[in-house]
Amino acid sequence: MFQNIMDGFKGKPKKENVRTIKGSVVLMKKNVLDFNDFTASLLDRIAEALGKRVSFELISAVEGDPGPENKNLGKVGTATYLEGWNRTLTPPDARESMFNVAFEWDEGMGIPGALIVKNLHCHQFFLKSLTLEDVPGKGQVHFDCNSWVYPAKYYKYNRVFFTNESYLPHNTPEPLRKYREEELVNLRGNGQGKLKEWDRVYDYAFYNDLGLPDKGPEYGRPVLGGSKEYPYPRRGRTGRKPTKKDPKSESRLPLVSLDIYVPKDERFGVVKMSDFLAYALKSIFQVSFTELKAIFDKTPNEFDTFEDVMKMYEGGINLPDGSVLRKIRDMIPFEMIRELIRTDNERLFKFPMPQVIQTDRSAWRTDEEFAREMLAGVNPVIISLLQEFPPKSKLDPNIYGNQNSSITEEHILKNLHGLTVDEALKKNKLFILDHHDTLMPYVERINKTSTKMYATRTILLLREDWTLTPLAIELSRPHPDGEQHGAVSEVYTPAHEGVEGSIWQLAKAYVAVNDSGYHQLISHWLNTHAVIEPFVIATNRQLSVLHPIHKLLNPHYRDTMNINALARQILINAGGILEHTVFPGKYAMEMSSVLYKNWVLTEQGLPADLKKRGIAVEDSNCPHNLQLLIEDYPYAVDGLEIWSAIETWVKEYCCIYYSSDASVKDDTELQSWWTEVRDVGHGDKKDEPWWPNMSTLSDLTNTCTIIIWVASALHAAVNFGQYPYAGYLPNRPTISRQFMPQPGKPNYDQLRSNPDLVYLKTITAQLQTLLGVSLIEILSRHSTDEVYLGQRATPEWTSDVAAKKAFERFGKKLLEIEKQIEQMNNDEQWKNRVGPVKIPYTLLFPNTSDVSHEGGLTGKGIPNSVSI
Repeated sequence: MFQNIMDGFKGKPKKENVRTIKGSVVLMKKNVLDFNDFTASLLDRIAEALGKRVSFELISAVEGDPGPENKNLGKVGTATYLEGWNRTLTPPDARESMFNVAFEWDEGMGIPGALIVKNLHCHQFFLKSLTLEDVPGKGQVHFDCNSWVYPAKYYKYNRVFFTNESYLPHNTPEPLRKYREEELVNLRGNGQGKLKEWDRVYDYAFYNDLGLPDKGPEYGRPVLGGSKEYPYPRRGRTGRKPTKKDPKSESRLPLVSLDIYVPKDERFGVVKMSDFLAYALKSIFQVSFTELKAIFDKTPNEFDTFEDVMKMYEGGINLPDGSVLRKIRDMIPFEMIRELIRTDNERLFKFPMPQVIQTDRSAWRTDEEFAREMLAGVNPVIISLLQEFPPKSKLDPNIYGNQNSSITEEHILKNLHGLTVDEALKKNKLFILDHHDTLMPYVERINKTSTKMYATRTILLLREDWTLTPLAIELSRPHPDGEQHGAVSEVYTPAHEGVEGSIWQLAKAYVAVNDSGYHQLISHWLNTHAVIEPFVIATNRQLSVLHPIHKLLNPHYRDTMNINALARQILINAGGILEHTVFPGKYAMEMSSVLYKNWVLTEQGLPADLKKRGIAVEDSNCPHNLQLLIEDYPYAVDGLEIWSAIETWVKEYCCIYYSSDASVKDDTELQSWWTEVRDVGHGDKKDEPWWPNMSTLSDLTNTCTIIIWVASALHAAVNFGQYPYAGYLPNRPTISRQFMPQPGKPNYDQLRSNPDLVYLKTITAQLQTLLGVSLIEILSRHSTDEVYLGQRATPEWTSDVAAKKAFERFGKKLLEIEKQIEQMNNDEQWKNRVGPVKIPYTLLFPNTSDVSHEGGLTGKGIPNSVSI
């Protein structure tokens, strides 16, 4: 009889139809992934010698075991073991190891559909894949595993992996159904206890881990999520104990620790972590702001001239002496990072030259560039059509009084090129960058700190060559007698000489401060990072890896939970980098929660967003059925091409598996997934009427297109331009420290003699600049192992030929889009694509043709996921 791993079959003779199936296993050992952890290799060699090995057991997708205890589970074949584990000591710079395996397989059990892996070693390893050759009746069978396998003692269940076949729940082979269901149960966990690194649990929690109430009231932060006052998307649960002073808040890890829990399979890979350490953790000391501030207080915390700013890129900022450098070095807990901090009085803070000043160091000051960056810069998602003049506020007048704009026709008439305001409105010539209503509720509180800022409105004119020029900037603050008395506003118009010219430059700086803060907190963090995490969690909890929609979406979740966890640990937490470098300070995350109230999933797709902002109108005679009111709008032009390509790919893919609306409605896993996304992941918005019903194929394809767009193209557009544009802080200041100079005041008189000094003393200070630029340098870098839109980490991601062909068509379309972008960037008629600063617009350049996969500050490429 065929020897089965089940005890009842042991010792029986083999059947005649048992044959040997050869295969290959690809994995990475722990000592490889932990760089120099040779102890792991030694202990596992000992375990091998003692007979504690790594075993593999194939599970039939055809033949079930009818025994009463087995419930028709697929029959399990004879165990086979990895051979040769202990023959050599794997060098620490290796990546993957391949092992040959051979299975005894009864042909009567049909085709294998799943696999049990048992690790009896002392340490975990990363199992990449198993490939079987010459399987009877099938040929090659591939298991795309990509998962950490910890020692079996850490699990209360078998580690089961499935082949790269795709099945809707009702189409799943009967012998595999129970395995499929049990795996999802394991991934959900029981909602209790502190989660350990080997736990594979995807669960939800509020953002209640940002504050440190035990440290003092000034470090307390409101819990985000679970209330009408502070709604928020959910984040991954860690299960840490509550703080002593606030039982609703979760305790935090030590500030220098990056070991915050996320499911191990969601952690950075070895190459990504290596890149992150090399480029990011060289600045780990930034989290100890208090100690650094004490160091910098020994030197002037100011840039006195723009030449001083340029030292950041040309020579580095000189810190006091070797003892101070040694102090900074000793604050860093990683040996390999400490080597990056020299103690021989070398300059420390030296940054790459940002693109915005590479060709021309003063072009960023021009009105044309100021306006162009609203269309092609780091935050091109806010500008909208001005539909009424003067602009009206939507803030509650019972609370905030009259907040309507004080800009008049007299302010802008001289620059309308002969048009009246009514004529300009009718011709769709007026646009607005409006941060007034968003920020006004916070201005009074923020201005009680060291920050001094305004809520701004900027009105712009669309010229005949499709470029924009600013017409007026309104700076507003709450009335000194109280918010209920309305706004006190000043309006500034373009000037380019003398004190008036300096005042105008400052007005643009206050606008840039507003836009920088909104960009970082809302356009970037909230609208990509935070809103995607619930989809990551729900997909892993409710959609099996066998589900075609899991296969469609999973690449677009890579590293998201890990980077978000790191953000909560050192970036968006109380006293973290963001609070010290962006104007809302301690109100930053609270403000993002208030703005989440306006988030609507169905408006996150590009066409819906453009129509909402009045930038596009429906027109069946135009590409994508949309007419852009600004034809030279690089983000929208390239974005619509990318959106359309994603949409086509998603529709083609989904139609392979769903033949009708009924098949969508009847998909039990899909319905559970959607219910959980709506009712739990984004539970504070579960009663909103705009949620798709997920009852039609159109609901499914539209939703998946939006998810992929947000995680890939939208994130790329608002993330990877940060260093090119904001790496030079005078162009994108994040804080303003004094109000606009007024006649009769000393700083107003100083505008005549030294306008640059007034500008630099108004915007972000030296220390905050160094911290902020360090941060955005990290965020703007592509990892060398990045997987871009139109690519997959492995060609064996699915066995479905139709899906692979559709994906090939998607990749070819992205290559065509790359060529179109290059052509437009080289065409001088499209002035907004390059601008005065000579930066070609490549933030939505897919990068599928770049086979070298260069990392770093490339300023181009659309990664599949929110991975940094």
